[in-house]
Amino acid sequence: MIKVQVVLSPALLHLFDSKNKNVVVIDILRATSTICTAIAHGALSVKPVNNTDDALILKGSGYLSAAERDGHKLEGFDMGNSPFECMNGAVLGKKIALTTTNGTKCITAATIAGAANVLSGSFLNITALANFLKADSRDVILFCAGWRDRVNLEDSLFAGALVNRLVSKDELDCDSALMVMDLYHRAKSNLGLYLEQSSHYKRLSRLHHQEDMEYCLQSDVIDIVVGLKKGEMVNMA
Repeated sequence: MIKVQVVLSPALLHLFDSKNKNVVVIDILRATSTICTAIAHGALSVKPVNNTDDALILKGSGYLSAAERDGHKLEGFDMGNSPFECMNGAVLGKKIALTTTNGTKCITAATIAGAANVLSGSFLNITALANFLKADSRDVILFCAGWRDRVNLEDSLFAGALVNRLVSKDELDCDSALMVMDLYHRAKSNLGLYLEQSSHYKRLSRLHHQEDMEYCLQSDVIDIVVGLKKGEMVNMA
């Protein structure tokens, strides 16, 4: 039986043993959703970097540079953090260097923690991801990126949805996993409506990213699993 645990914030990761486990990094709005979208639309890879300088250095090596802070695309970069920037051939055959407020640093943290696989979590490919995790059979850490080390609602809801697909409630031995599963069952009939009062939903709404959020809350529009290989997020197939 797979053991599933949920880390609700990056500030809590050190309390969990991630070594040799499958760690799913979750930044629903928007980094991990954008990463999955980029790979599905033909990007060769997405390299997560922790700062803007590294992204610009890689731009000089032929990467598309992508940077976001506090929901804003930064000037001087090819892209921000919107999945729609990855469509219509914009990233086909390209490598992307991406830095974001929350999600990309969590990919780095999971790697340092010794994960067997670091995977990108999104509603967009939730069934493919769940099937991969069940077939692989390693224990699983669901790692919510949150917002600046704070717990957030959308990542917790996705964690609950994925827990629900991996194990039954009576198999859980993790209070945070139990909590997010119950939260997901409460919200699943209309995730967008449930999230309207959440802090990040309001933040992105003020920045006119409504279309991004509606897209990121769709289930199973992508049928691939995206994970880290040699420092870059790629199609695990």
